[in-house]
Amino acid sequence: MSQFGLLGKRRFAPFFWTQALGAFNDNAFRNALVMLVAFQMGLDDQTVAIYTNLAPALFIIPFFLFSATAGQLAEKYEKSRIIRYVKLFEIAAMALAAYGFYTHHTSLLLVVLFMMGMHSTMFGPIKYAILPQALKSEELVGGNGLVEMGTQMAMLVGMIAGNSLMLVAGVGPLLASGATIAVAVAGYLASRRIPAAPATAPELKFNWNPFSETARVLGITRADRAVFNAVLGISWFWFFGTVLIAQLPIYTRETLGGDGSVNTLVLTLFSIGTGVGALLCEKLSGKRVEIGLVPLGAFGLTVFGVDLYLARHGMAATRGLDWLAFLHSPGSWRVVLDLTAIGVFAGFYVVPLFAFVQSRTPRERLSRVIAGNNIINALLIVMGSLFGLVLGRLGMNAATIFLLDALLNVLVAIYIFTLVPEFLMRFITWVLVNTLYRVRVDGMQHLPEEGPALLVCNHVSFMDPLLLMANLRRPARFVMYYKIFNVPLLHFVFRTAKAIPIAGGKEDPAVLQQAYDAIDAALADGELVCIFPEGGLTVDGQIAPFRPGLEKILARRPVPVVPLALRGLWGSVWSRRDSRLGRMRLPRRFRARVELVVDAPVPPQAASAATLEARVRELRGDLA
Repeated sequence: MSQFGLLGKRRFAPFFWTQALGAFNDNAFRNALVMLVAFQMGLDDQTVAIYTNLAPALFIIPFFLFSATAGQLAEKYEKSRIIRYVKLFEIAAMALAAYGFYTHHTSLLLVVLFMMGMHSTMFGPIKYAILPQALKSEELVGGNGLVEMGTQMAMLVGMIAGNSLMLVAGVGPLLASGATIAVAVAGYLASRRIPAAPATAPELKFNWNPFSETARVLGITRADRAVFNAVLGISWFWFFGTVLIAQLPIYTRETLGGDGSVNTLVLTLFSIGTGVGALLCEKLSGKRVEIGLVPLGAFGLTVFGVDLYLARHGMAATRGLDWLAFLHSPGSWRVVLDLTAIGVFAGFYVVPLFAFVQSRTPRERLSRVIAGNNIINALLIVMGSLFGLVLGRLGMNAATIFLLDALLNVLVAIYIFTLVPEFLMRFITWVLVNTLYRVRVDGMQHLPEEGPALLVCNHVSFMDPLLLMANLRRPARFVMYYKIFNVPLLHFVFRTAKAIPIAGGKEDPAVLQQAYDAIDAALADGELVCIFPEGGLTVDGQIAPFRPGLEKILARRPVPVVPLALRGLWGSVWSRRDSRLGRMRLPRRFRARVELVVDAPVPPQAASAATLEARVRELRGDLA
């Protein structure tokens, strides 16, 4: 099923529309408030500047104060019920906003802005924690992509609607009020259709102290190093995006020479690009949580960020261009391409990170980890705002700030990928496998979602471990010949993936024993372990007899055994062919169509070398 099929499912669609309508209202209200203060109340520039700078602070403060509390609520109580209360709160806030718009009561509107910050704060941990409960594992990336796309589009339309409605002469406040109340009511009605999402930690002891609970939540977020660094990556995305979005109005006016319609155009390009990138993640990842896309996204952000500076960085010779005149000006399409591509690669970057956090964090802690993520996000958003503000005060133009943002992205990416080599390892694996092969996977639903299992697979090419690594939905420990384990470049991949080197008993008994011990320890820890029971690559395209080593593994640690079969690899890149010299010839097929078939688990008491060999032969069919 395509990810768009989720929009027809009750377990996803009501939540999707609830969160999208909420994102719309957040942005419609904030922009309507700015338009009212800046253009309709006759205030002087200094007063307007105070309000417009105070507004973002009031919206972000609740994330620092109440995220930890929101995380507790999302785990202790049923989530759909909390969502309905949050949406009722939104209706009340928009009703107050309507009075504030009508009476031009700016103090009340700033209170409402703080309330909308609370609305987003309380909804945040539920927004991402509910997805793993509602979606299957193979739907998680697609669901996150749709949520990111919906959020971006809703934010964009909300900004445009808030600006446009408030500026309608004579009736702007009434139109803005009516629209935001109507959308809040629609969001509440949609929330009533969200299926129940049971509490994941109902026994949780509630801590009402926001400061001590914030420290506790941040500690929980840091407990898993890989998850915490994914959170840092998400927070960096918000820093990068905050700098970009904050500078766009100045960039539009000074560098592009455009009017408000051009500012809307560039916001639209970035938002559409992010939405497209988010949706493409499911296709590129094969419906897996593929963090190999994260380095690709980071690379694209820097490349197109730098090119945006190179495309145009001086002061515009002509000012006041509308969007159509801008598109006809020299070099404009390069700017269009860069802004759209930055959005696309931003989608590649952030969607897998959210899916990674959701898939790696235990359900009973996920809401609090998301709350910790939101706290760090808020901190990085503030830092991003200060970064742009300080550089602007130092005399740098918007294009130069974009350049520094893009270059700083390189340093942050190197830092994160050095701390967690798994990101870079998955990227190398993803590039190699998708360059060399076109892979079709069948039966992945048979792979256990959790708990230990022994995977057994036929061995056709030197790329088999990477091919499996790139297509299995759960990380697996691969057992491989120690000389292949030590191949340069691939050694980094295998070591990072915690592969287990093995040798023959006559070749190196110590390495063999260490391998058996490592396999048993991995299974004891609930991990997947994959072995190639033939003991080496096929030399003629046929499956060789399975060796009894797998029986020794099961005798020591009885676990379910999942048969796998690789099809279509014989004769592809890095497969071996018979020759009189016994060497690998030049491969005949590049970008070969190959298949991975996963069979139902076999109980340990029914698993033997002979029965598993017969099963893998059956799965493989007539192809190698």
